[in-house]
Amino acid sequence: MRDVHVDQIAETIARLVQDANFKLEQDVTDAISRAKSLEEAPVGQAILLQITENYTIADTERVPMCQDTGVALVFLEIGQDVHLVGGSLTEAVNRGVATGYKEGYLRMSMLNDPINRVNTKDNTPAMIYTDIVPGDQVKVKVDCKGGGSENMSQLKMLPPSAGWEGAKRFIVETVANAGPNACPPLIVGVGIGGNFDKSALLAKKSLLRHVGAPHPDPEWAAREQELIEEINKLGVGPMGLGGTVTALAVHVEFFGCHITALPVAVNIECHSHRHKEAVL
Repeated sequence: MRDVHVDQIAETIARLVQDANFKLEQDVTDAISRAKSLEEAPVGQAILLQITENYTIADTERVPMCQDTGVALVFLEIGQDVHLVGGSLTEAVNRGVATGYKEGYLRMSMLNDPINRVNTKDNTPAMIYTDIVPGDQVKVKVDCKGGGSENMSQLKMLPPSAGWEGAKRFIVETVANAGPNACPPLIVGVGIGGNFDKSALLAKKSLLRHVGAPHPDPEWAAREQELIEEINKLGVGPMGLGGTVTALAVHVEFFGCHITALPVAVNIECHSHRHKEAVL
């Protein structure tokens, strides 16, 4: 059994939320570079160039690449041989988020209540997801998820008879309806199966995959390819101004489900896919 103090987790999260907002990971910048080589519309090419310039400014000046610095999504993979010490894990995660957002001068977007709508002024509460895994380490992943793309996400409980074609139609329609509001080019996370809440979590977690990495199952990788081809035929283009690249990648995760169900969730991510991770 290995002791890990929750203060280490808080300090790590404080650093990661800042780094995520200031500097994109290589998988995202590589995806944008690929998009520039594929984009055929002059206006789309110009937008992608501006997006790249914005990333460079954010990195060199350590300022947020977007004014919406997001909801803090914190994914923890906790080894089953880890003993967390020093207090509450949830408190530590939220403390780390609050510290990082305050010290990084990041926008505070979180409210204490969805109806009363009073700003908490420290960007908490964080959205916390935990998995128990083999080993004696703690992997911390953060995703600073913007509100515009999240608001365009959808979930639908399809009848089993809809099959893959029905699921594909719903996914493509969701992206089409998002139009410019989700700040394309997008990363489209899809969860199929499970139940109502599981499908949404699958879609969310799919966004953590290396951008553009195909599903390890060849059948599902082929379905991802079908989806990105159909989505990029929509013509929405970078920032919704028209073009051939509406999505940088489509990631699908699946899970078993009840005989009466076919849950499909689509979680859309904007081009500023702000994710970081560390291992303790």
